[in-house]
Amino acid sequence: MNAMSSSSKRSLRNVETRKKKARRAIPRATITRTQGNTAGGRTRLKKLAGLRRGAAAASAQA
Repeated sequence: MNAMSSSSKRSLRNVETRKKKARRAIPRATITRTQGNTAGGRTRLKKLAGLRRGAAAASAQA
């Protein structure tokens, strides 16, 4: 457990700093699928890619 108290993260100064950083952040599109280099993430991406390829092939056939 960390020696510092968890209440320090919610101090008024830190809240104001987070607000400023959030306001300055570049607006980006929200991610539509989870990404990552972990084994689970790569497996999930591979499965989704296969499902999308199958759906594209099925729509091309129809």
